[in-house]
Amino acid sequence: MAAVVKTKKSNNNSKSSVAAVKPKKAFRTYKQAMSYLFDRTDYEKQTVLRYNVTTFNLDRMKKLLSLVDNPHKKITSAHIAGTKGKGSTCTMLAKMLEANGYKVGLYTSPHVVSIHERITINSEMITEHDMVGLLNRIYEPVEKMAKTDAPTFFEIMTAMAFMYFVDKNVDIAVVETGLGGRLDSTNVIEPKVVGITSISFDHMRQLGNTIEQIAKEKAGIFKKGIPVLTVPQDPSAMKVLKKQANEIKSPLQVTGADIDFSFRFESSREHGPHTRICLTTPTSRFEHLRVPLPGEHQALNCGLALAMLDKLKISGFKIDDEKAVNGLNDISMIGRMEVILQDPRVIVDAAHNAASIRALIQAIGQHVPYDSMVVIFGCNADKDVAGMLEQLQYGADKVIFTRSNNPRAMFPQDLADMYSEICGKMCQTALTLRDAMAIARSAVGKEDLICITGSFYLVGQAKTQLQLNHAKLAVAAS
Repeated sequence: MAAVVKTKKSNNNSKSSVAAVKPKKAFRTYKQAMSYLFDRTDYEKQTVLRYNVTTFNLDRMKKLLSLVDNPHKKITSAHIAGTKGKGSTCTMLAKMLEANGYKVGLYTSPHVVSIHERITINSEMITEHDMVGLLNRIYEPVEKMAKTDAPTFFEIMTAMAFMYFVDKNVDIAVVETGLGGRLDSTNVIEPKVVGITSISFDHMRQLGNTIEQIAKEKAGIFKKGIPVLTVPQDPSAMKVLKKQANEIKSPLQVTGADIDFSFRFESSREHGPHTRICLTTPTSRFEHLRVPLPGEHQALNCGLALAMLDKLKISGFKIDDEKAVNGLNDISMIGRMEVILQDPRVIVDAAHNAASIRALIQAIGQHVPYDSMVVIFGCNADKDVAGMLEQLQYGADKVIFTRSNNPRAMFPQDLADMYSEICGKMCQTALTLRDAMAIARSAVGKEDLICITGSFYLVGQAKTQLQLNHAKLAVAAS
């Protein structure tokens, strides 16, 4: 085990005082606990969502945390915001820290299949037992606040993550913002380093209709004196980030500009198509490192994770560069360029804005050989729908529009009408994913590919339905 850095969490060797309290059990079963949690207000599923200090209220979040002994003040953390690549960057940073012997908490959202994906320690998801225990401890504080200003689903989840990380004595928590940054429930921590991934159009109803407005919301997680790392951005976004950093007095560095960084795409017999990167600082040197996830965009994410790791090294974390590189070797991410079936070949990806759809199309073209690609697409109405549909036309040989079970999901015919207006191409619709898959199966051959994308919810359904059906068929065949 690597030496633990001495930080503000001086009492990290002892459990939160809340853990010593034995509240009356509100939930005796996992099912009861989950029912209660999912009944809380969930902005991820609301069809109309106002983004303001009433809906997203950090005072409410701070109140909830105060009632559970302020666990966020007892953990060392790294904080990451951005439009696309947050989850990948968080995972890569966490894996490199873990490979150096640290106990690493990782908090991400949303989940693809299981809510347990959101809270992990050293790549292990939180257990049902621990979830029930945390919900029993937080139940009374939530009910107390419910009389005046009830905490939301995401606020409760975030508080539980912090509590869990304190309980388990993590050395550092890597925390991904949920929505935006400035008013996000995670923006109560005082991190050692801040990362901003690529900024593009997403959640425009909440964050704004210009790249400048969106960038300002993301920059809301900057803290005075805390180093900020980011990737090359749209000039308008970069201008906002630099202005905010100057005002807050946060030192800001950009990979490829302030930090020596480069990448190249190549192919080899051993690794097939992949991207390699180089990143050099006065304290770290990573040369020709193979990016563990496919796609040029993941090279930028990996470079950002490395730059953040370097800042943690400067702050006192004992980091061996070779161990960090080894930590990247076994990374795989649920719902990101994930092959879930081989016959027919089905790949799922939770790309949910125009930039990520473009990156997905490019990555599939570079990494996955196929004759023809059928795309099953569904997305939520609060997204840059026109932008995503415009990108689809450049990679999809056939498009089938459907919808997830999320209340915000657009209707397939509305998507089809927009798509035809944008590019004039033919498409099909299906009211359910099951029907969409039936159409897709009838249209593909052995060398073809089915890609399901557009939202986390649709990808989650695909994994649940298709892999479950595949398992049932395998059992029947045996």
